[in-house]
This record gives sequence, structure tokens and C-alpha cells, in this order.
Amino acid sequence: MSNPNGASSSRRAARPNPSTAETIAAVATPPGRGAIAIVRVSGPATREIAAQIFRSARALRPRRATNGAIVDADGRRIDEGLALFFAAPHSYTGEDVLELHVHGSPAVARETLIAALSAGARLAGPGEFTRRAFFHGKIDLASAESVAELIAAENSAAVRAAAAGLSGGLAREVDALRASLDEMLEELAAAIDFPDEVEAPSSQRLAARIAEVRARIAQLATTWERGRVVREGVAVAIVGPPNAGKSSLLNALLGDERALVSESPGTTRDTIEERLALDRSTLRLIDTAGIRAHADRLEAAGIERTERALEQARLALVVVDASLALSEEARALLTRTRGRERVVLFNKADLGRAGYDGRDQAESDALFGSVRDAATLAAVRDALATLLETSETIDLSRPHLGTARQADALLDAERALAYAHEALIAGAPADLISGDLMRAIRALGELTGREADERLLDAIFARFCIGK
Repeated sequence: MSNPNGASSSRRAARPNPSTAETIAAVATPPGRGAIAIVRVSGPATREIAAQIFRSARALRPRRATNGAIVDADGRRIDEGLALFFAAPHSYTGEDVLELHVHGSPAVARETLIAALSAGARLAGPGEFTRRAFFHGKIDLASAESVAELIAAENSAAVRAAAAGLSGGLAREVDALRASLDEMLEELAAAIDFPDEVEAPSSQRLAARIAEVRARIAQLATTWERGRVVREGVAVAIVGPPNAGKSSLLNALLGDERALVSESPGTTRDTIEERLALDRSTLRLIDTAGIRAHADRLEAAGIERTERALEQARLALVVVDASLALSEEARALLTRTRGRERVVLFNKADLGRAGYDGRDQAESDALFGSVRDAATLAAVRDALATLLETSETIDLSRPHLGTARQADALLDAERALAYAHEALIAGAPADLISGDLMRAIRALGELTGREADERLLDAIFARFCIGK
């Protein structure tokens, strides 16, 4: 979607980019049939291209929809649709932008794109429209990454987290940290350049100020893990004795035969991970090998992976055969998981209830049903959703880290400041920490894009779809 209102509130200085001398075009809507398809053009030749491929009785006016005909290089009509023109700098990319809204036939979208390419545009690369927005100072790099996160969002919480990142709040927070370090560096530089006129800041005062910045960085760093869970999903290990119905439960929740199901014990030898989107969150369901005491070497290796998955997962989904008396393995697993967040399902209720009736008081709230029953599956989903809602969550309205790259950059800054702080505490001259301060400033600049090199930008924007 276009942003006709121009730059975000966290505007950054534009930086030169030779490739913006070219005009680019791409289909901005997903492949397949739909009500409409959008072909987007951006660059210096946008007006000329519009004049060649769009025919209308009315002249194009910025931010006004104009009805007309889209034609090919020979003037033949392709479709009738709407044209939206955004004049630089009041557009998503900061350049002249044209959007052609045509009927959602893949053939119509393709022919419209070919017409734009024939008129002088070249095909855009992944994320090139957003990259141009970054180069023209419309958004910072962290906000640009939020665009990709918003497109990839699978639940409402991830949508809110990504949308919050678009506001530029993270960049403002990081710029404030960087400003504090810039001020210290300037004081040190002034004392070195004009020793007779400027008094050098005391090591004790500098150490206190660095400690304050480190504390703010540490607070921001805590948002990464919780933000990652919102975006990537919560790990849920499906565990239980062999033949309890773990793989059947995974398949039923996904609505797909993802895991092999067999009556023979030990069929599942490796972990299988799949994603399940709930309304407000995403789950990473991990189907595991059945846990039992007597297993051959290959099955034992699968059980070791089950143990690791259970240890690392945020939630446990314990599946027990309700139709049989509880085995030693089942009782041991139920006892082991009582101290953590879990959902317990006594499965195979259609075959009996001996296991369910023999459960301990600690499992009084366990679910009883069958993975073949829609009501049971709904109860499992609701129980998992309830656990997630009562768990600690991130305040999505506050600035928070959205990607591992951002977390790494922040960690690099903190390490540099740790060296500086230790040097000052050890009694080193204050001017010796200048290099550490510069490294921290550089790392924070990489987070927002102020210090980003082309290799980093290529890696980030390669994640985007073509047309965004």
C-alpha cells in the first residue's frame, strides 16, 4: 500500500544511491486471481511512462484516482482501470510513483508490467521500493525491516508488533542513546584539542554516564526474546509415551497428514516441527518420539531429541492414552512436567477411560477426548491460547527489537561500552575510551541504518518480496 503522506516521524537524512537514476516497475500484489492487481512504477521516468501506457480524458493529479485505459507499446488496450500518481517527495519511495489498479487476472497484471518495462522501466528487485524509501530518508532501516515483518505476520500480535516498528520509535530510542555517546565523545575531543581551555571530563563522571547508557541498552535488549516469540511463534513440544497419538494430534491440528502414523511403537524417530496460527499468536508444534525405558539404539537417539525439545520448548503438550492403565513412563512424564506450563490430553477416549480415571489430582484439569473429535481439538487450541494469554507478553506499543540483526548490533554496542566502563573503573585515562565509544556509536548506527554498508542492505532487502 502506498504512503502518500510522505516520511515517517523518524525521518533520516537521504543518502546517495546511483541505482535510483533508473525507473523500476513490478507487480505489487500476490500471484493469482483476485479482484484487482496493482502494478507499481517508481523513479525519474514515471511521468513519461504514465503518458505512454495510460490513456484518460483527465490529466493525472497527485493523490487522485483517475479512470482510464492501460495500453501496450503498440497502443492496444490491455484493460480499463485506475491510475494513482504520487509526486516526489510525497510518496512511499520519495520518488514519483505510479500505481495502476487493474483487474486481478495474472495475464492482465503481466501485460501491464510488460507495457511499463517497454516504456522504459526495468524490473524491480526484491524490496527495491522500500530500499529507495530508505535511501530517500523516508524511513530508517529498522522501520524498513518492520515492513517485511508486517508482510510476514501470521497473527494479530505479530501485526501489532510490526506496525509499531513502522512508527520509527526504535530508531528514536537508539538515536537518543547515540546522542548521549556523541556528547561524551565530543567532550573528550574538545579536551584533547584544547587542553588549556577545556577541562577533561572526570573518569568517574564518564563511567556513571556510560553505566546509564548501558542500563538503557540492557532494558531494550530484553525486548528481543519476547518480540521474537511474537513473530516466530511459541515452541510447543508434543510429548508422551509411544502410541499415545502425538503424531495424530499434530496432523489433526494442522489439518494435514504431516507426520507418519502407525500402530507400531517407535515410528517417530526424529522431531517434526510445523507452525500453527492462532488468532493472537503462532505456535511451533514439535512432534517428538515416544518416551519409553526400553528402546533400541536408533529409537533411543530419537528419545534424546525428545528430551532436548521438551527442555527448550516454552510449553508442553502431554498426550497420554486414556484407554489403558497409566504406564510407568506415562506417570513419570506427568510428574516431570507438573512444574511447567503445559496442557495434558488423555487421548483415545473413544476406546476407554482407564488411564483417565487413574490420573492423580495434579492432572484433575486434564483434557479428555479424542484427536478424531473436533470438540477435543478446539479444546486443545483454547487451552494453549489461554496459557499464552496468561504468560508474560511484550508491550507492543513500546519500542522493541524486531530482528536478530538489531539484537546483534545492540549487543555489539553494549560490549564496546563494557570495555570503556571497565577501563575507566580501572583508572585508565579518559581519552583512551574514545575508540570504544566510536565502536558503540557505529554499532547503533548499523541498527538504524546510519552506518549500514551495501552488503548489509543487500542482505536485509533480499528478504522482501518483489513489488514492495
